[in-house]
Amino acid sequence: MLVSVIIPAYNEEQTIGQVLESVQSLPFEKQIIVVNDGSTDRTPTILEQYADEPDITIVNCEKNSGKGSAIRSGIPFVRGKIVVIQDADMELSPSDIVELVRPLKTETAKVVYGSRFLNGRQNASLQNYIANRILAVYTNILYGSKITDESTGYKAFSSDVIRKLNLTCEGFEFCPEVTAKLLRAGFEITEVPVSYFPRTKKEGKKLRFWSDGIFAAWTLLKYRFTTKSKLFKEINEK
Repeated sequence: MLVSVIIPAYNEEQTIGQVLESVQSLPFEKQIIVVNDGSTDRTPTILEQYADEPDITIVNCEKNSGKGSAIRSGIPFVRGKIVVIQDADMELSPSDIVELVRPLKTETAKVVYGSRFLNGRQNASLQNYIANRILAVYTNILYGSKITDESTGYKAFSSDVIRKLNLTCEGFEFCPEVTAKLLRAGFEITEVPVSYFPRTKKEGKKLRFWSDGIFAAWTLLKYRFTTKSKLFKEINEK
């Protein structure tokens, strides 16, 4: 079963090569879609070295528009029955994708999240851990779900599901938007544990702790009370 891995990348010259090689080494048939989101460092030059690889598709955006926009730019190139979102840093280990897609391959799930916190705090700072747990609890209260990590970078879907979502996200609100719309549509989110190696802002972390967290909470609230007809394309035909 072909797995399409979408990798949004913005100024990730330090890690993009390592991520690509790690994903390429995974023991299943894969299609790798790298979306260069207007990088101004050496990321485009590094990606040129992979341009002739048969399992890699490179999508170049003229300007930086954000993670959500980059993911949306990659979806039209998907050929696999499974879609995985892989960040271009190494905070999450690509080797965990094997377990992430297993429930999708066995058709026991339509949506799988890789939770950083199923096995405890791991390497997260206390502040990061508490903030993410609060966001997960907030999500569960709003939607009646039971997830432990709403903002995880590892999200996997059946391709027919993600194609039917009417995504409008530009930046990091991809996570709360996709979570909200999936839960509103009645999909159960299966979680599997993944390892976590957080980097610092100095090392290139782009997520803004408080402002992005508040925006995520607002996005989850907004879609909870938005009319269903405005949220989906044909997703209710699942």
